[in-house]
Amino acid sequence: MLGSTHGTLTTDSRRARVIACGEQPSPVVHGRPADVDDLDVSGRPLYADAPDLDRFFRPESVAVVGASDAEGRPNTGITRQLIAWAERVGARLHPVHPTRQSVFGIPCSPSLADLPEQVDLAVLLVGDPLPVIGELAEAKVKFAVAFASGFAETGAEGAAAQAHLAAAVRRAGLRLLGPNTNLNAFEKFRDDLDGPAIALITQSGHQGRPVFAMQELGVRLSHWAPTGNEADLETADFISYFSEQPEIGAIACYVEGLKDGRSFLLAADRAARRGVPVVAVKVGRTETGARTAASHTGKLTGADTVVDAAMRQYGVIRVDGLDELQDTAALLARARAPRTEGVVVYSISGGTGAHFADLATAAGLPLPNLSAPKQAELHQWIPEYLSVTNPVDNGGHPVGDWRGRKIIDAILADPEVGVLICPITGPFPPMSDKLAQDLVDAAEQTDKLVCVVWGSPVGTEAAYRETLLGSSKVATFRTFANCITAVRAYLDHHRFVAAYRSPFDEAPRTPSPSFRKTQALMRPGQQLSEHAAKQLLRAYGIRVPREQLVTSAAAAVRAASLVGYPVVMKASGAQIAHKTELGLVKIGLTSASQVRDAYRELTDIARYEGISLDGVLVCQMVERGVEMVVGVTHDQLFGPTVTVGLGGVLVEVLRDAAVRVPPFGEDQARGMLGELRGRALLEGVRGGPPVDVDALVEVVMRVQRMALELGDDIAELDINPLMVLPRGQGAVALDALVVCR
Repeated sequence: MLGSTHGTLTTDSRRARVIACGEQPSPVVHGRPADVDDLDVSGRPLYADAPDLDRFFRPESVAVVGASDAEGRPNTGITRQLIAWAERVGARLHPVHPTRQSVFGIPCSPSLADLPEQVDLAVLLVGDPLPVIGELAEAKVKFAVAFASGFAETGAEGAAAQAHLAAAVRRAGLRLLGPNTNLNAFEKFRDDLDGPAIALITQSGHQGRPVFAMQELGVRLSHWAPTGNEADLETADFISYFSEQPEIGAIACYVEGLKDGRSFLLAADRAARRGVPVVAVKVGRTETGARTAASHTGKLTGADTVVDAAMRQYGVIRVDGLDELQDTAALLARARAPRTEGVVVYSISGGTGAHFADLATAAGLPLPNLSAPKQAELHQWIPEYLSVTNPVDNGGHPVGDWRGRKIIDAILADPEVGVLICPITGPFPPMSDKLAQDLVDAAEQTDKLVCVVWGSPVGTEAAYRETLLGSSKVATFRTFANCITAVRAYLDHHRFVAAYRSPFDEAPRTPSPSFRKTQALMRPGQQLSEHAAKQLLRAYGIRVPREQLVTSAAAAVRAASLVGYPVVMKASGAQIAHKTELGLVKIGLTSASQVRDAYRELTDIARYEGISLDGVLVCQMVERGVEMVVGVTHDQLFGPTVTVGLGGVLVEVLRDAAVRVPPFGEDQARGMLGELRGRALLEGVRGGPPVDVDALVEVVMRVQRMALELGDDIAELDINPLMVLPRGQGAVALDALVVCR
């Protein structure tokens, strides 16, 4: 008997429970409680609910709880800064303190209940914000900021205190920034800069300083959200909000830990739908980085391979350094979409051009050779002995006169050119001054991207500080690497947005018939036998070999004749994880006597090892293909994830695999195969035929459906090997491991 579903929770009942009362707060979509069409088959939201943060960033009235003007007290400096900020944004500020009549000459209220008006934002300058939350609810305050530390960043006790704070905030119906945040949201932003702006999100305020300082280089910033411990408002909330603001050209993030993987993906999806680039530094690539980040913010960093894959999946541009964050976000915010992707490198030195072109090509930037007519045109102004194929070397002298601008205009007029990059390794006035001015003037007359790398370590030269930085059309960098990183991200982003189709739109809302068939197979907290695991695969339309489960040697012989020689025989039991290592697999059996002997040997080994069997599988022997692995694991941050890679013994040797977070489309499944180092095996090597990639993609998509529908019930699913046969012949799951949650 295979068991029953008594006491288990089906997907339908999970969805109903989430909508009705839920272990978590009921999802809200588009400002209303979620209904069935807003949730996937496991009851998770399919759309991000963008909070209205207008009154947070530009409130009409602000209360400062714990305001002070006593010299030497920390609250005094904060109060002074908040007064200045309120004046800049046009908000009325109300100090709140039980023992003061006024603060900095402003009348002071003894409590929130005594405020002269309802306020939009309350800033809490108190050591423990929890007792104040109830007062905020009674005063109908919309937003609050808690600076206090000593919460999840300090360990288990602090995490418990933060959970109490978060629960109180939910009951109060307000939105909270913090705790463990700072004053970055109330900084003074320059209002004399124009063009699209960068919105900044950081979990560590100090790490946002370099991006904030870009205003001094002429790059506009509009908002700064220092999310801190994210007891309530989180990075995802601000991404969703910023992606809706027309003045924002790019969102720059410094992320230590994500509060909720699903919320982050929904927010990234919202930004991708609107074409707003999100550039992020995400801490946690190494074990040390992950551990340090957790101690600072008290949240999961997530398995980095999954985080990396999820970001790529939704077009989030991940960079490593704060300098890359600055330069990439600035370029994406200010540059219009490319007309074409061709990149031309233009320099006054053959060595400089060759060096940059080498690095750019290695990074994947397309550097097309200029056409013969275009080269002939350039040689009107550039000596014949210099190369103008790409990179273009002008030799230096043409830069100093009228020829310099002619060359730049001619390159930009080429229909194959979308980006011109000019690396200037050091100042050499007056020629470098003339070159910089020509590039700026040309950039004003074209809709193509013009980039300059100013390599001088000094950075005080007029050509750099005034000419290049004074232009909103030229993208200026200080290093080759940052320029290449930013341009690659620019091309990738616009290519991604042009082809983007939200996977959430196509995600299944209702369980498939396959889901209902599999419920009787589930064994909570147990591993399924291979026979049961293959029944699960078969229910989802994944092909398995012809096979029979037998419990005697005679039955094994009969099964072999039905399956067809040669056969494979394997012990099948819920306790067996690695059959080969225990000698519980016999392959290439070609006669009845070999089958009988194999049956006895397999059952003897199992008896000796103390392994309980549900029988012995007599299987069709499948050869002539490429062994792959397709599986499902449960990530702490993102939930069920799907993996595909080279299978068989190569899994542990090469660790060549790609990951995606459901839901995803067929294009993403094919993209996973393209990421594999061993992808050439699928195309046929050493005279071998190409394999059935379409069948492999179909298996990945069916496994994804299992992950979506059974993700709460399966801790691990491993099809290894999945034998992918020659093109047109399909794929067969030769073995499967399923561990139930």
